Amino acid sequence: MVGRSSRLAVGFLAVLASGLALVGALRAGYGWLRRAAAEPHVRAAAERHGVDPGLVRAVIWRESRFRPRSRGAAGERGLMQVTKAAAWEWAAAEGVADFRFEMMDDPGLNVQAGAWYLARGLDYWADRDDPAAFALAEYNAGRTRVLRWAEGAESAADLIEAITYPGTRRYVRQVLRRWRGRAALARPPG
Repeated sequence: MVGRSSRLAVGFLAVLASGLALVGALRAGYGWLRRAAAEPHVRAAAERHGVDPGLVRAVIWRESRFRPRSRGAAGERGLMQVTKAAAWEWAAAEGVADFRFEMMDDPGLNVQAGAWYLARGLDYWADRDDPAAFALAEYNAGRTRVLRWAEGAESAADLIEAITYPGTRRYVRQVLRRWRGRAALARPPG
């Protein structure tokens, strides 16, 4: 009798493990579908604002894991977790008539606004050794804070060390690693 119950328990555990593996595979597949759905928006926004689409993808990955209805703790919305202030700045700069923050639920507009904000940071920090590090810190923590952190920073590495918010330091490192790692994989060998 003990042998039979042991076999049943093992069988049950095997079925449970298979089910969990299937759920994991489905979740991974769903993530791929979310990335595929975002891709036309990424390409359009990257081209319009002159930003590497890989960098836009890396920001989206870090901000929302490609979930278009994501909400942040401070009210950020969408794929790129655009704040209300950034959305209004984008709308004013782009001449969006009758803008409402709820429009950031539209994935296309959300990525346009986020890519615009990212491009603005890249332009502002263009004279630095690695403008992306500075622009990402600004995307996450705002320009005022980055100006303070950048005061004595001669390089992006100095800036990253000067960031007083551990979450922002981690954010910059993660996005840069994902962006540069993916770019390296896309390069032909040789």
